[in-house]
Amino acid sequence: LQDFTTGSRALVPGPATLVQVNIQPYDSGKHGAVPVTGDARRTLEALSAALGDHAASAGWQARTQALKAEWDAAVDHATAPANVELPTDAQVVGAVNRAAGDDGVVVCAAGGLPGELHKLWRSRRPNGYHMEYGFSCMGYEIAGGLGVKLAAPDREVFVLVGDGSYLMMAQELVTAVQESVKLVVVVVQNHGYASIGALSESLGAQRFGTSYRYRSEAGRLDGDRLPVDLAANAESLGADVIRAATVAELRAALAKARESTRTTVVHIETDPLVGAPSSETWWDVPVAETSTLESTRAARATYDESKRSQRTYLGPGRRPGP
Repeated sequence: LQDFTTGSRALVPGPATLVQVNIQPYDSGKHGAVPVTGDARRTLEALSAALGDHAASAGWQARTQALKAEWDAAVDHATAPANVELPTDAQVVGAVNRAAGDDGVVVCAAGGLPGELHKLWRSRRPNGYHMEYGFSCMGYEIAGGLGVKLAAPDREVFVLVGDGSYLMMAQELVTAVQESVKLVVVVVQNHGYASIGALSESLGAQRFGTSYRYRSEAGRLDGDRLPVDLAANAESLGADVIRAATVAELRAALAKARESTRTTVVHIETDPLVGAPSSETWWDVPVAETSTLESTRAARATYDESKRSQRTYLGPGRRPGP
């Protein structure tokens, strides 16, 4: 395997080894992987050449196809419309995915949506999926959507943004309107920080401070819901706005927004307590060792148990396992 920066060569690793590719040496040496510094395209071409006619075993391919079919069924179930009071984020993702068609590009960055899109979105054409995974930059979405639209003016750009991230940099709607750069912005309103709320709950912190609520007389953020109206805010910034309350209304709004020549914001409220199908992975976030909250003590016990069965990263000479 050619290192395109130093010119050195390394053995092609075995089947239980990770290969980490990055243009920066610092970022290549991660996760106990074989570090390869170079351009992604050239590196993949080199890997393909090194593998030659190698193919996965028939058993491995059959297992992969079975797992793929199982996951497709889970995605179909999660994104299908249902008769519920509030739609789920997954149902919103499904509606946007269908509205995007073959030429649409989805843009997202922070909160729970990137993880849900990663699991649920089905791309139909290259360059149709743009996520800011690296640093989860809240506020990137609308500004990033502007850049995507400028780079691909012939494609419909759908920006998915949660309420928390929208509040970080909604003013780029003004730029879109000013420059006549047409975007379809879907604001997913669940009146708080759904992703951090779920993490807080898993750590025994009971979602404290993750909803937009008044501070009560007891000093806690558990009072009445704040009268936040992000649809009115978007309208005040010059965008066309469509309010949707159901998945059916969302589909109609997306179709109308797609046909429009102006930046259109589609606002829909969702249930913050219903997530996408689980990836069954474990997030290593330490829990407080001492607490007066029973929920935190229980979360710490769960964390300690999970930590004992944590698998190490794959690397040269290592096998997957606890």
